[in-house]
Amino acid sequence: MPDDAHLTEMTERPKLEILLCSPRGFCAGVDRAIQIVELALTKFGAPVYVRHEIVHNKYVVDGLKAKGAIFVEELEEIPQTDAPVVFSAHGVPKSVPSEARHRNMFYLDATCPLVSKVHVEAQKHFANGEEVVLIGHRGHPEVVGTMGQLPEGAISLIETVADARTYVPKDPARLALVTQTTLSVDDTADIVGVLKERFPTISSPHKEDICYATTNRQEAVKQVAPLVDAMIVVGAPNSSNSMRLVEVAERSGCPIAKLVQRASEIDWSVFSGIQSLGITAGASAPETLVSEIIDAFGERFDISVSLHVTASEDIAFNLPRELRDPAGQAVGA
Repeated sequence: MPDDAHLTEMTERPKLEILLCSPRGFCAGVDRAIQIVELALTKFGAPVYVRHEIVHNKYVVDGLKAKGAIFVEELEEIPQTDAPVVFSAHGVPKSVPSEARHRNMFYLDATCPLVSKVHVEAQKHFANGEEVVLIGHRGHPEVVGTMGQLPEGAISLIETVADARTYVPKDPARLALVTQTTLSVDDTADIVGVLKERFPTISSPHKEDICYATTNRQEAVKQVAPLVDAMIVVGAPNSSNSMRLVEVAERSGCPIAKLVQRASEIDWSVFSGIQSLGITAGASAPETLVSEIIDAFGERFDISVSLHVTASEDIAFNLPRELRDPAGQAVGA
């Protein structure tokens, strides 16, 4: 029998309604990238080298390290080896596979196919003699990779509406537009609007390059944020799509929106007095971390959890042929 103090503690826990956003968490590109490292470890054994974090999540990276993955920032950190080298989901400049071939490295490209699509678009525009404008965040690995598909100076980076207003092309009649895949849908629409107003003939994708997962996760947050007292985005501070979800929650009217990597990071003083909480996760955050955070709230609140579904996702991307058996199945599947 529980003692009186325990019963009092149970009855005094404040009620908390948790609205769980769906879709959330891993997208198809992230899932594929992690599978590539895990299957490479299964097929070839440790070590498997990975250039840059395979996805921006410490929990995922640490888990792969424990299985034998070694993470580096540049290929020059890798000794002469027959071990596989994996390029991260964010994509790499052309110089990286070129260097790998020069060193006779066996490499596996885990670039998200939707990022590769942007690379191809940029190359086509350049081949057509167009000046390419890239909307994105300076220094982000995906932007570095996309800009690195073309010669120095062939792509102009635009980060803000102010940049779009002051940008001066070489030839306004020969312009093309591509975007980073993990941007704010609304911010990007504002920048594109300015560019199209200034340069009506600018070539652009039928749909901006922001990926389906980024769009879906932002839309779910837009719908849930006005309904709750606070919102938690499970994700990493260097994850672009996770940071955008925090911004979307704030702009959609949520009084408190916080990025949290693990339950141990939660500042409980911020959430005292709330009666409703929205939870989502960036595209590189595993579901186990969402469950961990829900459990942490369950220890302090009398929680009820409901799912708020705004879209369904059934997209999957093929693995590299080196990791498929002759029947097309993943190695070890």
